[in-house]
Amino acid sequence: MTDPRALAWPPAPIKTERLVLRESEARDRPAVIELNASPQVGTYLGGPQPRAELERTVPEVPGQRPGFFVIDLDGAMIGTIMLGPHAEGLGHVRPDVGKTELGYLLLPQAWGHGYATEACAAALGWFADALPGEAVVLRTQTANGRSMRLAATLGFTEVERYEDYGAEQWFGVWRSLTPSD
Repeated sequence: MTDPRALAWPPAPIKTERLVLRESEARDRPAVIELNASPQVGTYLGGPQPRAELERTVPEVPGQRPGFFVIDLDGAMIGTIMLGPHAEGLGHVRPDVGKTELGYLLLPQAWGHGYATEACAAALGWFADALPGEAVVLRTQTANGRSMRLAATLGFTEVERYEDYGAEQWFGVWRSLTPSD
């Protein structure tokens, strides 16, 4: 199994019909702070992070690491996607199912337009081309209806449900088709 962190990074920008998935730039810092300070975004993630702490700790160019994409709409950041090591995450970990985890955050004004589906599908397509046959996992609260629908739309299948952070969590896996499938 190839370590996703070993991929050449950053990749060339990934273009979809409406979006560009690209490397983070200094101009994205205010949107990254807004994203992580948003009470709506933090609803199923343990709440928003304090804005003053984010202003102090978010680097000048946020998210400079393998697997981090800015979701860009018409030249402005509307969210982020992370394809990162699953075994290093907090909470319930199942590296036996997949070593890479998909995470995504979108600003509330970008919700309800299909951007998350479009961006995540493009990131998963890039991942499948880079690491054919490798699985990707996803965790979300079952109460998060939007994330549950997105997981189903993207083709994630349920592995298990479990209790964590005082709520029922959903754990699923996505596998790209390989030429032998």
